[in-house]
Amino acid sequence: MSSPASPAPSPSASVPRLVIAAPSSGSGKTTVATGLMAALAARGLAVSPHKVGPDYIDPGYHALATGRVGRNLDAYLCGPELVGPLFLHGARDCDIAVVEGVMGMFDGAAGQGELASTAHVAKLLRAPVVLVVDASSQSRSVAALVHGFVSWDPEVRVGGVILNKVASDRHEELLREGLESAGVPVLGVLRRTARVDTPSRHLGLVPVAERQGAAVDAVAAMSAQVRDGCDLEALVSLARSAGALSCAAWDAAEVLASSPPPPLPVPSLGAAPPDPRHRPFGPRPQTPDGLEGTAGPGGAAGTEEVVAVAGGPAFTFSYAEHSELLTAAGAVVVPFDPLRDEQLPDGTRGLVIGGGFPEVYAAELSANEPLRKAIGEFALSGAPVAAECAGLLYLCRELDGQPMCGVLEAGARMSERLTLGYRDAVALSDSSLAVAGTRMRGHEFHRTVVEPGAGGLPAWGMRVPEKRVEGFVRRGVHASYLHTHWAAEPGVARRFVEGCRTADGVAR
Repeated sequence: MSSPASPAPSPSASVPRLVIAAPSSGSGKTTVATGLMAALAARGLAVSPHKVGPDYIDPGYHALATGRVGRNLDAYLCGPELVGPLFLHGARDCDIAVVEGVMGMFDGAAGQGELASTAHVAKLLRAPVVLVVDASSQSRSVAALVHGFVSWDPEVRVGGVILNKVASDRHEELLREGLESAGVPVLGVLRRTARVDTPSRHLGLVPVAERQGAAVDAVAAMSAQVRDGCDLEALVSLARSAGALSCAAWDAAEVLASSPPPPLPVPSLGAAPPDPRHRPFGPRPQTPDGLEGTAGPGGAAGTEEVVAVAGGPAFTFSYAEHSELLTAAGAVVVPFDPLRDEQLPDGTRGLVIGGGFPEVYAAELSANEPLRKAIGEFALSGAPVAAECAGLLYLCRELDGQPMCGVLEAGARMSERLTLGYRDAVALSDSSLAVAGTRMRGHEFHRTVVEPGAGGLPAWGMRVPEKRVEGFVRRGVHASYLHTHWAAEPGVARRFVEGCRTADGVAR
């Protein structure tokens, strides 16, 4: 018997592409990557923007630079096997793709070798790398630094260097002389400048949605820097040397139609097993992908369920694939702004509240009492509610003393401690997102504390980096600090939409 044929490569499988890397954070990757995206777009090219790792903020600037959705490529959250397909999905109909790296080029998931590093993703994409080097306070020594990065992993092809924070013509001359011996071409030189205003705070850059006009000016300044200081023709030529990918582009409808079988039984993490009497969706017969009902957009009856997704300046963290999966599962995704809108969108049957900065807008969110009350009533109806990080804070009783939605018997406050890192988790309770035992990888990224940290029915049991329980499951509510990428477990979206069809709650 012959084996099944592999999916045909996408037309975008040979799209020209570059990975922008650096020896360390703070070297200028975001300036160069965003500026290059904008400069190429200004030349009339359709540019596909990507970011290595889980970060939500940089893709907002990428989207502003290109006019296309910024997308993440995370080999830890989604698995190495999805990096190529997700890249090709984003790069459909594009002339070139620019991928901004994360941290230093070889920095990835702690204790996991190269996994999820910029170098790892560059190899998975068969893409040449441009190394951005902070050249301040050095001259000939830059050659030793570049030589080390070029030779460390022979499978990573560093095709050129962009020198950042160069002080003068003489400084540039010394740097170029040193790099001649390294045999790596200099593709650009950016001078020290204060023109680019990209303010930061406790979790990195301030998101685009909060800066608006200032963010547009910042991207324009980055574009001008790269246009004036870099050899765009040489960069495009290097991008065209990328190898073709053999995989097919990711497609939300296709992955939903081939969701994986039910998860393994939940391992013991020291928590009591969930009481089946309190399972929010009750014990139900499961189809092979762990979901009730039939596959395909609209479900068996062809109905479309409205899923409200929080947005606006307070809730800016979301992966584009989440909405695409919800849509493919038959939902109509309707955004709303908790700072402005006093009611949920008409007909809402499911609610998604992602990450962001509610702590910055706590007073304004609290002042919108009609919406807080509407969300509280909606959650108590048993309708599906998925809340991640900022959404968790918003559903608490209070945040820094400001009343929130009161869905959870918990309080939230700012903390001096940054909680940051990848997590390996398992669902401990049946919920609107997953059946108990579903294993997912995620990441945490916050400077807040929720007390207590878990409810009587915890959302997750963390397995890495330490064993602990976290989050809340209550009726249809799933609230947790853990950010997940649904492309890694597409059945999450189908289960959520199925819950919308069977729940009683509807916003009017």
